[in-house]
Amino acid sequence: MPLDASSPDPYAWLEEVDGPAALDWVAARNRVTTTDVASTSRFRETERAVREVLDSDDKIPGVSKIGDLYYNFWRDAAHPRGLWRRTTLDSYRTEHPDWETVLDLDALSEAEGTSWVWHGASILRPDCARALVALSPGGSDADVTREFDLVDLRFVPADEGGFVREQAKGSLGWIDEDHVFAATDRGPGTTTTSGYPRTVVRWTRGTPFAEAELVYAGDEDDLSVGAGHSRTPGFERDVVHRARTFYTSETYLLRDGDLTMIDVPPSAEVGFHREWLVIDLREDWTVGGRTFPAGSLLDVDLETFLDGGRELTALFTPGPTTSLAGATWTRHHLVLTTLDDVKDRLEVLTPPPPDAAAGTPWTRAPFDALPALGTVSARAVDREESDDVWLVTTDFLTPSTLATAAVGPGGASAPEPLKQSPAYFETDGLLSEQHFATSDDGTRVPYFVVRPRDLVLDGTAPTLLSGYGGFEISQLPAYSGTVGRAWLSRGGVHVVANIRGGGEYGPGWHQAALRENRHRAFDDFAAVARDLAARRITSAPHLGARGGSNGGLLVGNMLTRHPDLFGALAIAVPLLDMKRYSHLLAGASWIAEYGDPDVPADWEFLQDFSPYHRFDRDRTYPPVLFTTSTKDDRVHPAHARKMAAMMLDAGKDVTYYENVEGGHGGAADNSQAAFMAAVQYEYLWDHLAATDD
Repeated sequence: MPLDASSPDPYAWLEEVDGPAALDWVAARNRVTTTDVASTSRFRETERAVREVLDSDDKIPGVSKIGDLYYNFWRDAAHPRGLWRRTTLDSYRTEHPDWETVLDLDALSEAEGTSWVWHGASILRPDCARALVALSPGGSDADVTREFDLVDLRFVPADEGGFVREQAKGSLGWIDEDHVFAATDRGPGTTTTSGYPRTVVRWTRGTPFAEAELVYAGDEDDLSVGAGHSRTPGFERDVVHRARTFYTSETYLLRDGDLTMIDVPPSAEVGFHREWLVIDLREDWTVGGRTFPAGSLLDVDLETFLDGGRELTALFTPGPTTSLAGATWTRHHLVLTTLDDVKDRLEVLTPPPPDAAAGTPWTRAPFDALPALGTVSARAVDREESDDVWLVTTDFLTPSTLATAAVGPGGASAPEPLKQSPAYFETDGLLSEQHFATSDDGTRVPYFVVRPRDLVLDGTAPTLLSGYGGFEISQLPAYSGTVGRAWLSRGGVHVVANIRGGGEYGPGWHQAALRENRHRAFDDFAAVARDLAARRITSAPHLGARGGSNGGLLVGNMLTRHPDLFGALAIAVPLLDMKRYSHLLAGASWIAEYGDPDVPADWEFLQDFSPYHRFDRDRTYPPVLFTTSTKDDRVHPAHARKMAAMMLDAGKDVTYYENVEGGHGGAADNSQAAFMAAVQYEYLWDHLAATDD
């Protein structure tokens, strides 16, 4: 019988993250998994192969231009925690750039006795002499921020006036050399029920943090509050952001101590560039006598909008198969990335000159010389001073290429290749293709298949199906040396499903699977599984599924809804107990996505997709692997712990492994990442392959 949510939870003791009994249980399960999965020569070979990919010196070192230098964060075998480093453009263009080490995290971790994980840095322009560096102990979301001197290459301690934020979920952001915005835990009443900052303050150098000036305070049941400062010459502005829920927010301009709210729908996202206000719609909006559909991107002069003008320009309008995937400003232009049936396209838009008559349209030009298929991402090199963009192109079988291109009113120059990732596996005998399955309600669901070109369609191919289906996150074609080495090179088939809940077709595709309609994401995924079997690519005994986080909820529902469709499942850092999720760590922040289990009407539909409460000890289930991290302070490890313990007590075939570091990413360094990947792939191959290698 399924678990009764109204009765005491017999596995609640596993919610105590560092409780002795819980950690003893974890250690015992880890020992079993290490023996059963991670002790074979084939496991060690897979782990080694994955580690080579992660540690490769030939990876593309992605950079950010700050001033005249190009910064990169890098991990390899010699630097598992990583190096923050910089170089010049001329040096970066060479095969072996001359890097200057800015901060060595391995040396810092050893000196301070803390396993630091890089969370990023913000550099103060225009002098670029100081940075705010965010570091996490063990990979948790909660981190610290410390001021760093980029000239002397050292942290600036608090007793020398340096800005130092203690460990919490939050951030510091530069205003000027002597002031920062601080959004963090300041004591009782200053965090939301989701554990994120409820207040933002303006902190002056050399003054006690407790005396920082309050800028804004949200409500306790908000998601979070933050603030930022734009230093674009002539367009300096302070912006306060209040996230009411995951999908509703308020944005304010802070001028002379007064807050002015940007009057857009709560679900819209806004951005600023010089004189422009850009509005990304997630629902239909009727304004200025026109109705703009959800998924549109709108533009208007900011001061005109603040004065009441509502003559907005539609920069992008979605179609039946098209959606906006991203937008990046250069100095004078806006580059749009759009999806058409999950295939990328780029377009260059140029705003009218400042002296143009009202209503003058933007000019548009295609971004040519790009691949017809695959994924293309565009990012401005320096949106303040340059019209160049970084371009990264990839697909399932083509290693990533980094190039630059200059954009202008006529489009873009031919991309200039700068870096090419190495090929980590043989692709000559492989092909990738796109198919469409039909979901229970008739919806057309796209998915990608990567398989051997000469695959015999007899239903026996070990096939791994992955998906996500939440938070408007799209699953796009991308080259993975890990997937290639650990799965494709053995003859396995790799499948990526573009189910509802994601962003592949814009906000409507996501909203179709919210809350009481969550089952549609699960129906879509099951439809892909059935379509794979119908095409004889695979069959249930040879079909596996894997997913993490929200994808873990997805695969957890495959376990409890459709156990007959799969031969084995791998579920990582998952949500599984939908009765308790909103009370565990950051869970309250996702109520807009799933619903509120404390509201009886919401629990009526939530219990239908709560794997923890759908599990029936009298039912037959495929073998399942659960993995999580003790340091995950976003999705509580108890989700995986409790589900695994309940299934084990019912005599089911369950394997469990919990990494002690890593946060929500599941691993704090490449060594841990390679081990965790090898556990998943070896487990699945052992259960899905028709014969041993």
